[in-house]
Amino acid sequence: MKTSWKDLPPVPTSQEFLDVVLSRTQRRLPTQIRAGFKISRIRKLDTDKDLLNTLYDADHFRIALGQLSTAKHLIETVSRDYVRLLKYAQSLFQCKQLKRAALGRMATITRRLKDPLLYLEQVRQHLGRLPSIDPNTRTLLICGYPNVGKSSFLRSVTRADVDVQPYAFTTKSLFVGHFDYKYLRFQAVDTPGILDHPLEEMNTIEMQSITAIAHLRSAILYFMDLSEQCGYSVDAQIRLFQSIKPLFTNKLVFIVVNKIDIMRPEDLDIEAKGMLQEVLNSGDVELLQLSCTTSEGVMAVRNAACERLIADRVAQKLKAGTSSSGAINSRLGDLLNRIHVARPMDGLQREVFVPDAVKERNKYDRKDPERPKLERDIEEEEGGAGVYNIDLRKNYILDNDNWRHDKIPEIFDGKNVYDFIDPDIEAKLAALEEEEEQLQADGFYRSDESSEDEEDADIRAKAELIREKRQLIQNEAKMKKSLKNRAVIPRKATTKKLSDMKSHLKSLGLNTASTSARARSQSRGRKMVSIHSNREGNAMDMDSPLGSPPEAPLRAEGRTRSQSNRREDGVTATGARSKAEKLAKLGQKRMNRMARQGEADRHTTAALPKHLVSTIFLPPSLGLISQSHSFLANEGWVRLNDGEV
Repeated sequence: MKTSWKDLPPVPTSQEFLDVVLSRTQRRLPTQIRAGFKISRIRKLDTDKDLLNTLYDADHFRIALGQLSTAKHLIETVSRDYVRLLKYAQSLFQCKQLKRAALGRMATITRRLKDPLLYLEQVRQHLGRLPSIDPNTRTLLICGYPNVGKSSFLRSVTRADVDVQPYAFTTKSLFVGHFDYKYLRFQAVDTPGILDHPLEEMNTIEMQSITAIAHLRSAILYFMDLSEQCGYSVDAQIRLFQSIKPLFTNKLVFIVVNKIDIMRPEDLDIEAKGMLQEVLNSGDVELLQLSCTTSEGVMAVRNAACERLIADRVAQKLKAGTSSSGAINSRLGDLLNRIHVARPMDGLQREVFVPDAVKERNKYDRKDPERPKLERDIEEEEGGAGVYNIDLRKNYILDNDNWRHDKIPEIFDGKNVYDFIDPDIEAKLAALEEEEEQLQADGFYRSDESSEDEEDADIRAKAELIREKRQLIQNEAKMKKSLKNRAVIPRKATTKKLSDMKSHLKSLGLNTASTSARARSQSRGRKMVSIHSNREGNAMDMDSPLGSPPEAPLRAEGRTRSQSNRREDGVTATGARSKAEKLAKLGQKRMNRMARQGEADRHTTAALPKHLVSTIFLPPSLGLISQSHSFLANEGWVRLNDGEV
């Protein structure tokens, strides 16, 4: 059967064919294909381009991407050619063969990209391990010779997990750490060590530092080791600073002297000190000192660099908001109009006043034996946290020290208790106690027990009846709540005994003689109707099933329903019924928890019972076919199901 090309599904586009190729070949090269297309879309930022040229061979990278682009063009050409062939195919089988041939050619083209895709996958994995550096945020860039303490400083001010070892070139790539200063987020970048030789002779590790210094907008912290334990002299470190100084243009530069616990700038010889002073006087360079071993000056260096960086960024923004003539543009003007600095109305400058007691107070020294004892020291002496409880009242200033732990309220009914204390309250309390003792001795508080009158007894009896009635109502409500999932008998079908009605009316104080007589006269009983009387009329009025005698509706009409309580049938006592219900719930609890099948659940032993699905084929020669199945006999077979022909 031939199929017209109009009956075929819509012809796929070249992009859809390309997606098919990628999905068919991802078993062989799943990650490499994704790597190539991801890397081809990398944003060409200056920092990324230079870092990419530094870490990898740029020519090799371009060749790999070129081969990938050529393969993509060839696959699109193949798909375009075979789409034309599909339009003029004669049958669906021919379309499938063309599709198979196109996918084979595309897979062959993709298979030839094995080596370029493996290289691009390695590049992608290495790029994924590089740190994420934000070029627009506030940045501190740490550089210098190897083993001068750059990584130690980064670990001291941030949470970056940098490897610190006592040998050179421990850091082989860029590391980034973050910290907060004055509610602002800063990032610190640790660079590998740099040696003093031309850029053409620097290796890949050193070129990473040069790239970061050249492109990142940051404050430069150039670390120096004056003790020369890093293996390089002070003269060599100063020459390295002079050689990379052109990269510090338009940036804040700090010379940070590390390891001051061993050697300070004041301890240098005259020649080294002069060289260092010449570097500091040559430009806007600030000298900072610290020791990562003893943590001396670490936070001071960080805070000083952050303060200068914040001030410099604010100055640059102000400069960008003004024209060459000094006029403020609209954006900066709107910002300055929203800022208001409150000043004294009289124009006087009021200096900060610090009390002399605060000025004379000595700094707290833990090793000083005459230091004031703090609560922390008392806590350690008394057993530590969880054992010692601070006494907040021991420093109360009162007239009597014994009043500190008195259990009296300070505020009562929204008023200060101390404002209402009578100064003669002690004398008045003593006089009141003497008066009470005298009244008790005279027998003033003695009184005979008053006998209960009839009215009080009646009220007490009625209250007891009300309590019992309330308890019965509560119990009945609890039972109804427990039976809420069971079938409820309609109110019309429930029966009320005449004795219950009489007892209820008597409890209300009503006479029940006439009421009970009227109820007996109106109660329905079994009608005494003759079978032969009005047989024809009854037979005409009521429809009876076929085969039933005409007097059956009369018997059904006169028969009363018998009501029974299913909860009380077969149980002699209320306690036994409650115990049986509790045991039934406990027995069902395990099956409910495990979601197992219970006794009440429907169960079929076999999914397909044999007597419902079995079929017996008999030839018509056996003579077991009835007349109604003669049309099946003509075909030569018959089905027997459930023993019926």
